[in-house]
Amino acid sequence: MYPLRSGLRSGRRLGFAAALLACTALTFPSLAQTGPVNPPAAHAAANPLPDFSDLVGQVKPAVVSITTTVKADQPDARTPKLPFPFNQMVPQGPRGVQQSRGSGFIIRADGLVVTNNHVVKDQSSVDVTLDDGTVLHAKVLGADARTDIALLKVEASKPLPYIRLGDSRQVRPGEWVLAMGNPFGLGGTVTAGIVSAVNRDIDSGPYDQFIQIDAPINPGNSGGPLFTQDGQVIGMNAAIYSPSGGSVGIGFAIPSDMIRTVTDQLALNGHVTRGYVGIGMEPLTPSLVRALHLRGTAGALLASVEPGSPAAKAGLEPGDVIQSVNGQKVLAPRDLALTVATVKPGDEARFHILRDGQDRDIDVRVGDQPASKTTAQTSEPGRAKPSALGLALVSLTPDMREQLSVPDGVEGAAIRAVEPGSPAEQAGLRAGDVILGVGGRKVSSPPEAMKAIDLALNSKEHAVALRVLRNGSIGFVGVTVGQEASGAPG
Repeated sequence: MYPLRSGLRSGRRLGFAAALLACTALTFPSLAQTGPVNPPAAHAAANPLPDFSDLVGQVKPAVVSITTTVKADQPDARTPKLPFPFNQMVPQGPRGVQQSRGSGFIIRADGLVVTNNHVVKDQSSVDVTLDDGTVLHAKVLGADARTDIALLKVEASKPLPYIRLGDSRQVRPGEWVLAMGNPFGLGGTVTAGIVSAVNRDIDSGPYDQFIQIDAPINPGNSGGPLFTQDGQVIGMNAAIYSPSGGSVGIGFAIPSDMIRTVTDQLALNGHVTRGYVGIGMEPLTPSLVRALHLRGTAGALLASVEPGSPAAKAGLEPGDVIQSVNGQKVLAPRDLALTVATVKPGDEARFHILRDGQDRDIDVRVGDQPASKTTAQTSEPGRAKPSALGLALVSLTPDMREQLSVPDGVEGAAIRAVEPGSPAEQAGLRAGDVILGVGGRKVSSPPEAMKAIDLALNSKEHAVALRVLRNGSIGFVGVTVGQEASGAPG
């Protein structure tokens, strides 16, 4: 927020309004005799503003404050890994003890509490303060870093008030929502706004499906509930976008359907099991669409397939374009990640793919997702002349393999230099990249790479898709040449 500028804008509006009223009274004196066209009471009756007081009174007893403690000599993991974190830091206490505060809400009468993983991660002690001031020690039953969800358990002498998770699939942009929590350590605060967008990807993880809201949320709101006018919890406050550290009207909540799925598994097993096939994906750009002779940018391009993975065993290959899984369309890599994650490990999933322009169906037996998941020196041997792309390639030497982190057994051609202003530079290629393939074809030497590139550029698209290794990661880069390079194919 920028109060000074906001005040100036408000002042200008008020000044203009006052001038308009004065001008109206002077120019049209008869209006003062007719009375107001829209009496305030009648207008209010026709368009009543929402009153959330009864709803807040019902929900508030189930919202809790969470205080976490960590010793100063422990690694400081209090800062969450989200791009826009907002848990509230508390000044350092006695004996090197540091605390942070967040929010949460009770989802079962026996004391199950939901909050963000980043609120409780790596803490030595977690306490939950109820709405009536009662403080209870909490046990972390489980947490999922990929979705930033944690499940706590408190023991109380009586059943606790709780709120039910609603259906986030029904959420629509424009509807009223309320956010509740403990911003800046102030307990039991409620703010109102609308849903700005749904299914938002903020690059915090592979399963982003955030609900974007403009209800003010600030540090300390992490883990608090987001609910609709009918009292349904449709999300959990998780992050904000803010250059200042405070609310600027862009907040994000984890949808309730994801919370339900994750907490059910955490309550049962203490961890989350997801489907896994072992592939690296990337979106289709117009240049890649041209180079791979595709019909559009819908789908997920396989950039890499892990050796020995379910995908490798089933026969999926780099360069394949995944279009659907078990009949569910894949429009982008995130769709593929979300769909595969829902498949039970051990079950088969049918992948519909495009390979070399041909449709195929490949059945993959899905596995269990694991818990974890430089510039080249000049070298003359095997050197190739710059191509139409503006590349100079060299063979991989043992020293270069070590410098460029090229695994044993992986063959390719290293980029020695990129011509300034060339199509390769415009596409983002740089010295030190290693070309592993051209389109769906593997290459093991500079001459082989140059031959495959020239062949691809002779097509009517004048584009080529290079499979590139950079800093241990593999992906495709689309490069176009000539005037035909601009825009997607018709």
